[in-house]
Amino acid sequence: MGNQKINYQKLCEEEISKASAGERVPSVLLHSCCAPCSSYCIEYLSQYFRVTVFYYNPNIYPDSEYYHRVKEQQEFINRFPAKYPVGFIEGDFDTQEFYKAAKGLEQEPERGARCTECFKLRLGRTAEVASEKRFDYFTSTLTISPMKDAALLNQIGSEMGEVHGVKWLPSDFKKKNGYLRSCELSREYGIYRQDYCGCVFSYNERQKEKESFKEAL
Repeated sequence: MGNQKINYQKLCEEEISKASAGERVPSVLLHSCCAPCSSYCIEYLSQYFRVTVFYYNPNIYPDSEYYHRVKEQQEFINRFPAKYPVGFIEGDFDTQEFYKAAKGLEQEPERGARCTECFKLRLGRTAEVASEKRFDYFTSTLTISPMKDAALLNQIGSEMGEVHGVKWLPSDFKKKNGYLRSCELSREYGIYRQDYCGCVFSYNERQKEKESFKEAL
């Protein structure tokens, strides 16, 4: 992908520097995929922004996993001593929205076209809410994962920002030891770390891997 060499975290720092130049503390709507990934993002962003976490993940399977992750997210926010208070908004948990986006792509591999449509769904809704509630920026914890394509996520985020008239805050949160710091914070706060991305397809893939591992023993 042509964007691959762009240093998105440097762009993030430059945008933060501009946003922090005035007296007013800027606001950002942070789409969160889960508490572990949000931990460092909240620690970092809350130094400069009034952060509101937007938990919108209609892809999560099964329902019990979704509610477990929501609870972990809220508990971390309540316990973390941020410079500015961190807000929380829970989006609609309508799994049909995800299955509609994934229709025809059920056989796609992880990190393929199905994941791209899932990113578009979640970041599109985040941009919509950020615009409705007049946030200065929106961004996502998804770029902290070493398994996710930061260039693709930034491209989608920027496009969704243009559609809904709100600024996308570019990022590559895994850079500068961001991912390692999220692991440290997860241990420090005893945050539940799931072993699959979230959807039924990644869940089934993980179960197959576990079975293969057992058979190899």
